[in-house]
Amino acid sequence: MELSSRPGHDRPVRSVDELMELLHACRGAWDTPDRSGDPVDLHDHALQTAHLLRRSHPADKELQLAGLVHDLGHLLRPGDDAGHADTAARAVGPLLGARVARLVQLHVPAKRYLAAVEPDRTLSPQSALTLRAQGGVMGPEEAAAFARDPLAEEAVILRQADDAGKVVGLDAGVMEDWRPVLELVAQYPN
Repeated sequence: MELSSRPGHDRPVRSVDELMELLHACRGAWDTPDRSGDPVDLHDHALQTAHLLRRSHPADKELQLAGLVHDLGHLLRPGDDAGHADTAARAVGPLLGARVARLVQLHVPAKRYLAAVEPDRTLSPQSALTLRAQGGVMGPEEAAAFARDPLAEEAVILRQADDAGKVVGLDAGVMEDWRPVLELVAQYPN
């Protein structure tokens, strides 16, 4: 296993092959070390989230890929619920670009924002638990600042797919189906 796929990795992913290796390593890896979190592993969660975004936003490849890679931080730094989005954004940003990295980074604030503006919204038990570690429900000023972010709307869409992409047994394709999309987006100028 390369350095890049070991827990604690903090350097950027350098190639699509390296990123694919990490995504494949998500099979059997969980958002919590003791598997008490979400009901699907990081691999199935990544596929389901990306699949939902592909269906709802077929032209937005960067949004789809943000869904695919948003939780890589759980693999790279197990147990770091509060920092997993930043870890993943730092890892994929140089390869997939600033927009993908920013969307990945914003998926946690988007959860906090949605908890503020839709207080009756249901979170998975694990998401409700990690909400506290991630700063809790946004206050009015923080929510207003989030809403002004140019990527806030897309971050909320990513978050909604993230919340929905936790279905045991759902067939959302295979990881290799995403290689051509990764290769395409990796060619975009950063």
